[in-house]
Amino acid sequence: MGFSFFEPKIPLFELTEIGFVDIHSHFIPGIDDGSPDVETSLDLIKIAQNYGIKEFICTPHIINGMWNNNNETIFNAEQKLKVKLDPNIKLSYAAEYLIDYEFLKKIHKEELLCIKDKYILVEFSYLSPSQIIPQVLYDLQISGYTPILAHPERYMYYYNHFEEFENLKNKGCLFQLNLLSLTDYYGNGISKLCQKLMDKGMYDFVGSDTHHYKHLESYTKLIKKKNISYLKELLTNNNTVFTEDLVLL
Repeated sequence: MGFSFFEPKIPLFELTEIGFVDIHSHFIPGIDDGSPDVETSLDLIKIAQNYGIKEFICTPHIINGMWNNNNETIFNAEQKLKVKLDPNIKLSYAAEYLIDYEFLKKIHKEELLCIKDKYILVEFSYLSPSQIIPQVLYDLQISGYTPILAHPERYMYYYNHFEEFENLKNKGCLFQLNLLSLTDYYGNGISKLCQKLMDKGMYDFVGSDTHHYKHLESYTKLIKKKNISYLKELLTNNNTVFTEDLVLL
């Protein structure tokens, strides 16, 4: 019997074609580094549907000094998209908040945009971890929010400090995997860290984090077949928590 040194792989779209709720995307037009206009948003959504995404929760960036969005700017931009969107497409909005001092102030001063109920999507700086992360996570939870950390595998400063991920989980932070991190899209280091987090069973949800056409084109890239069972569980988590009527077959 022959032996192969190559791990079996399948295209990413073979995983997503079973259908899921995407809790992280940038389809709301013209307010961050995602879709620039309504027409592009409609086209991106159509392509995403072809890859199996059945419901969209759009999460524009809120980053002080870069993307100074707020509840009103996001709502207004979303309404421009909704006017042109097929009414049968389920699309809602929340936000992706950068953890910084401005966000710490917001927690107690205004209503935050949640994915559903009190689940809130947050991200870290890619350069270095903020010293206020523990305080922010604590304040979110005492205020009744459940933080979901976007793409933890992309914070490479934790690569050799894996215990920091365990600390975050112990502090009640849920983890959202970026689907393209399963491929080589972001680079070998990120895919390796992603695999380690999967091996430890540390993810809770998945998201596409789609910004543009190149992201969706990468659904043809290969992912390891050994991860499929675990990833299907995560897709089921998305559907169970964030919708009432979409069930995986």
